[in-house]
Amino acid sequence: MGAAIKVNGRDIAMGDVAPHTSALEWLREQGLTGCKEGCGEGECGACSVLVARPGVDSPTEWVAVNACLLPALGLDGQEVVTAEGLGGPERLHPVQHEMAVRGGSQCGYCTPGFVCSMAAEFYRPGRAAAPEGTAAGQDHGPNGFDLHALSGNLCRCTGYRPIRDAAYALGPPAPDDPLAGRRREPAAPARPTCVRRDEGEFIRPAALSEALRLLREQPGATVVAGSTDWGVEVNLRGTRARCVVAIDRIPELRELTTGAEHIEIGAALTLSEIERRLDGRVPLLGQLFPQFASRLIRNSATVGGNLGTGSPIGDLPPVLLALGADVVLADADGERSVPLADYYTGYRRSVRRADELIRAVRIPLPLAGLTAFHKIAKRRFDDISSVALGFALDVADGTVVRARIGLGGVAATPIRARATEAALEGQPWTAETAEAAARVLRGEGTPLDDHRASAGYRAAMLGQALPKLYAENPSPQEVAG
Repeated sequence: MGAAIKVNGRDIAMGDVAPHTSALEWLREQGLTGCKEGCGEGECGACSVLVARPGVDSPTEWVAVNACLLPALGLDGQEVVTAEGLGGPERLHPVQHEMAVRGGSQCGYCTPGFVCSMAAEFYRPGRAAAPEGTAAGQDHGPNGFDLHALSGNLCRCTGYRPIRDAAYALGPPAPDDPLAGRRREPAAPARPTCVRRDEGEFIRPAALSEALRLLREQPGATVVAGSTDWGVEVNLRGTRARCVVAIDRIPELRELTTGAEHIEIGAALTLSEIERRLDGRVPLLGQLFPQFASRLIRNSATVGGNLGTGSPIGDLPPVLLALGADVVLADADGERSVPLADYYTGYRRSVRRADELIRAVRIPLPLAGLTAFHKIAKRRFDDISSVALGFALDVADGTVVRARIGLGGVAATPIRARATEAALEGQPWTAETAEAAARVLRGEGTPLDDHRASAGYRAAMLGQALPKLYAENPSPQEVAG
């Protein structure tokens, strides 16, 4: 069977598609030009489409993703809905109607992307109106709409108030809404794919064992999951791969389990899935998720992909370092567990061999009692960190008995602030201790000057982090005094 995608309810054969062709390019070739390319790197949301995926709270959920980053072949056998499939001039979808009547569209370039992201939230299981008489929250409307669902969509001319008004005006889906009804049926499983072209090959293995065998036979293969990093390389740098192995739907990589000693998170789970499955059980991750890129990116980005890229400015490694996480690496012969603190060996280099995959991340239990994530960036949301810090402290009877601090953006790799940890442990949790340890923290790492921040600024931000942490979490004795 050749590769095919169900688009707007119709099965379409994919034809001669190269491994590097994005879903956006392929959809536009089918005449579905509503989705646009605004940036090619997942920053603007003009390319947003809906994909039917296995749900956390229902058999199927409609998830908004950046079509510009996803390989078209990565959607083989799956269901996609574009803005055209939601509705047209003769019968507008409720989201399209509200955007039109409330002035949410002007030039229209970004509108289809906004409509798709808004529709994903419109169909989110559990979205419900606030009780009568309850005011809307800072980020939620009285209809339960979470504005963060639109955080990856940029508008260049209309302004966001009418778009917000459209979102907050939406009621529940109608009883006969076919996309709402579709949620009650299981999402189509991502079928195994093997497409060979002159430009290279695209393979989706059915099982972990098959993926590991492929990597042993072709150690130079490029492994992709959400493709939020690889897609940028393809679009902006023209990078190509002779062999692409997609692991995003491998069942063994999509499990999340909690035991007596640790929480294990499968490497191919997206950050959005992890956030909802954990449901606040790891507060430090709960602080991270809203600050990690945008909802559109979190709907595709995976924990394994974020660690595997080895970026020194990723937001996830500092948090996992603070949590004392281990990385579970698997090859065709078995698996091994490596502390994340020992995983990175240099800039975008690690102990992982070419024939290994990150299978999971393990977070040891019990969790530290005092945790925090600090992200210093030019924008509050949807930005790359200049400095990122993860804190996990255990304080007993007013004394710091254990400290774990992860840092990003201040060295060639994410690092543990070991000297600062030693300066805290065994000391009373006081403002004086925080100030003394802050002087040590200021000297951790080897920060550089670049276009995001100077080395001096990065060091200054490190120096302010612990006093801020203490100000937000003072000792009970000081509060009582």
